[in-house]
Amino acid sequence: MAILGLLVVAFLAGCNNSLPDSAEQIGRELHLEQSLAISQATEPYIDATTPGAEGYKIGPLDVLDVTVFKAPELSRSVQVGTSGLINLPLIGEVHAAGKTSAVVERDIAARYNAGYLKSPQITVFVKEYNSSRVTVDGAVKEPGVYPTRGHDTLTGAISLAKGLDKDTASNGILLFRKEPGGARTAIRYDLSDIRTGKSPDPSIHSNDVIIVESSVTKEMFARFKEVMPLAQPISWILMSL
Repeated sequence: MAILGLLVVAFLAGCNNSLPDSAEQIGRELHLEQSLAISQATEPYIDATTPGAEGYKIGPLDVLDVTVFKAPELSRSVQVGTSGLINLPLIGEVHAAGKTSAVVERDIAARYNAGYLKSPQITVFVKEYNSSRVTVDGAVKEPGVYPTRGHDTLTGAISLAKGLDKDTASNGILLFRKEPGGARTAIRYDLSDIRTGKSPDPSIHSNDVIIVESSVTKEMFARFKEVMPLAQPISWILMSL
């Protein structure tokens, strides 16, 4: 039994040197804390890539609801193409990517006013923010890059990744963001505080990187459980000696 115990310890030590890429990345990100400004309370800066923000700039693959007042036959939902264009009745292609909804409204109104409608009233609403994406990594069930759908929050982003990996996740969450001018900042949140209402559930922005911290101890034991079918025959042989 003592030999078995030593083998288990050695196995767990080996796991510590072969953690998944996501765990290694967490370690690297945590190492950056000494050089990054870590904040616990302030709401991050909102820029033109933030879904739902007034100054949000439309991007490729976003879906727009275009409404022409008193002309329902001209109103429709359209998806912005990869070229940044939308196609509308009578006026054809209109460039939308890189512009705010207000600017696109004025462009469409000018095109219709030039030959089809007198002083048209146009409304452009971003229905789906498919061009805005966020990366969720670390101790979640399905790490990956996910589209944000406007006014998404930190816990909502974790839900996109199918929730926490309960075998490895801790309550710590790191949110990395590139600010205007290229500066990179990080904010650390406590998930238990958010869930209990002690802290607000912060908004996320396009291109944010969210990393759910993991417990190394939990992760080592999770790896051990994965290979238990292989370990069991070894245990039986040792016990029979």
